[in-house]
Amino acid sequence: MAAQKLRFIVLEDHPLVRSALITGLFNELGDVEIAYEGMVIADALHAAKRKAVDCALLDLDLGDDSNPIANVRALVEAGVPVMVISALGDPMIVRESMSAGALAYVSKQTDVVQIRAAIDSTLAGKPFMSPEIAMALVGDLHSEVKLSDQERTALSLYASGLKMEAVSRRMGVSVTTAQEYIKRVRAKYTKAGYEVSTKTDLYRVAKKRGLIT
Repeated sequence: MAAQKLRFIVLEDHPLVRSALITGLFNELGDVEIAYEGMVIADALHAAKRKAVDCALLDLDLGDDSNPIANVRALVEAGVPVMVISALGDPMIVRESMSAGALAYVSKQTDVVQIRAAIDSTLAGKPFMSPEIAMALVGDLHSEVKLSDQERTALSLYASGLKMEAVSRRMGVSVTTAQEYIKRVRAKYTKAGYEVSTKTDLYRVAKKRGLIT
């Protein structure tokens, strides 16, 4: 009985890069099946729903303004192991991607040996990070920002455009308490070296963490 083909999703908006990834899969793994190739997350999820997928190669920036962390989470929730291949090396995005369930994260500058290692780890259900990404995280450990559940909720509501009074109502707390949560968020990010003096800055931070879409 013939072995079942490994099924892959390749989510990448640049056709040349997408073609190179698919060619690499065939060169490294033999006769694989491409369940979906393209840049539309909804279509990829539909392909995964039709038949189980062994691994999704995901570019975080699909050129469509979709939330990268939400994309990771959607694939993981659909039962698809995710390997991120991205030019986005921002330590916050890396951490949030892994927290959302991505098993591997490699940069687009990673050589074929590391990419093969990342694929093997993902297929085995084990975490993997390319050396340059790992180094970026190590160098950024001092700036990791940990928020409480209340601070995270306040940030997501306030950064999404709500006024402080609306934030307090949604959270069931006083305006003063809601303001205190945002004050703490700003203090933590400022201490970590982030610029969060404006509401736009908070929106950027919240979007990177996947708290808003």
